[in-house]
Amino acid sequence: MKILVIQQKMIGDVLASSIICNNLKTMYPKSQIDYLIYPFTQPVVEENPNIDNLILFKDEYRTSKKAFLKFLLSIRKSHYDLVLDAYGKLESNLIVAFSGAKTKIGFQKSYTNFIYTKTTNTVSHTDSNAGLAIESRLNLVRALDNSIVLNAKPKIFLTETEIENGKKILQNHNIDLSQKIYMIGVLGSGTNKTYPFEYMAKLLDFIVEETNATLLFNYMPSQIKEAKAIYDLCQKETQKHIKIDLIPGSIREFLSITLHCNALIGNEGGAVNMAKALDIPTFTIFSTWIKKESWNSFENGSTIVSVHLKDFKPEIYGDKSPKVMKKEALNLYQLFTPSLIFPMLKKYLKN
Repeated sequence: MKILVIQQKMIGDVLASSIICNNLKTMYPKSQIDYLIYPFTQPVVEENPNIDNLILFKDEYRTSKKAFLKFLLSIRKSHYDLVLDAYGKLESNLIVAFSGAKTKIGFQKSYTNFIYTKTTNTVSHTDSNAGLAIESRLNLVRALDNSIVLNAKPKIFLTETEIENGKKILQNHNIDLSQKIYMIGVLGSGTNKTYPFEYMAKLLDFIVEETNATLLFNYMPSQIKEAKAIYDLCQKETQKHIKIDLIPGSIREFLSITLHCNALIGNEGGAVNMAKALDIPTFTIFSTWIKKESWNSFENGSTIVSVHLKDFKPEIYGDKSPKVMKKEALNLYQLFTPSLIFPMLKKYLKN
């Protein structure tokens, strides 16, 4: 059987949807499973033994109708038996429609019955700790067999060489691996997903004061100005504990370094999801407009913990949608003061 799983979009989404591939390989061990993703997300699913081929959706397919049509025809010629669409947008709808697969599974929308042979609903409530985003993706697999027990945990696979390389990078920066090391997600993917700089600096001061740990900053090279701005806002003693010059050269290198850390602490995003897939503890600060229930996967109150302004000030939110709250994100961040977070962070650091 030839199977195509589709998940365009960001790193966190691609990692989350990799559980579809993992479970399908368990269900159909002799099948060929191909995973359609954006090129920049490839590092989080490399070396995954449950994925036979990565199909990269190049930028030219989005900018050139001719290139996109050629790509659609190549999907058609692959003769997939089964297609599961975890993206559910126009791009993936067209890919599914062109695939010619006998079985096509996607999320229920007003028009999807014309595209898919089976549809399933996204989850709005769950009793599991996997989170709504994970459970919704598992529903796509359940559409094939609702009786099977599924594994909800995404996993990243590193080679022994990569693991050893991460260790060497830390040692080359004179970092003692026997002491506490925290990877810090100092910046989100955008301004409205980034905890205010001055607040983040206060959290870093608190972490060093409580633990005397070494802090590593996770940020993209293009964000070095912002990272240094946060560094400059920290107390001098805190700055001595920050290895701001340690910048991973790639996502895989970041993963190999994070594997040797005691925890990842910081803004919600792809880095948090990657750390969880490496079984590294996380303390996540959610953006003031993101729906926490969707992405606070595997939270257990001890090693996997998250905080959201809504936890402390639910009256601000009421029944307002994330789309509505997004417009107020920056103003809401000003209310999300470090003093609200300190008690939970102190407990977390002790754990």
